[in-house]
Amino acid sequence: MSNQLKAITLTHVRYFKGDQLGCFLAWISLVPVFISLGGFVSHFLFRRELQGMFFALGLTISQFINEVIKTNVQQARPETCVLLEMCDSHGWPSSHSQYMFFFATYLTLLTYKKFGILFRKQMLLVALVIWPLALLTMYSRVYLGYHTVAQVFAGAGLGIFLGGLWFWVVNSILRGFFPVIEESFFACRLIEEYNWSIG
Repeated sequence: MSNQLKAITLTHVRYFKGDQLGCFLAWISLVPVFISLGGFVSHFLFRRELQGMFFALGLTISQFINEVIKTNVQQARPETCVLLEMCDSHGWPSSHSQYMFFFATYLTLLTYKKFGILFRKQMLLVALVIWPLALLTMYSRVYLGYHTVAQVFAGAGLGIFLGGLWFWVVNSILRGFFPVIEESFFACRLIEEYNWSIG
């Protein structure tokens, strides 16, 4: 295996040139980006479902919490950060792991409870695709040298906790306000301006 690092175009995710597993895991570690840009942006543009909007808001809040923790704990990344040129950022907890495990937890609960557009028959998809992607993302961050094992497990644990907590907040407290939000001045303006249907 060559010692030359290669980056995926338009990203800062690096792997050793010639390392096929590293290349695969580098793409896996970009899954949170694909979910954010592909999944939530398209959902927002085409469906405007409040459940999905609050799901995306929860992921954003989760990542903000991650940054606050990293800034306060200031735990260094592994020594490979020198090679990756990432030593100026902190490693605990892993934001990639936190994102994916928040996503997997919230989506599992959403699917199980049959809220929004999801149904229980999709639970198999969640179990066979989403959770393995979360685990692979966690593994990729260690394999590629961005995080230690402790850092990715901390991110995963925090993601599961925040995903479950946010699901409870949205569906036990905020869900009762959905009709009010749908009939709000802001929602009515969006419907008038862009011919949207929020619900």
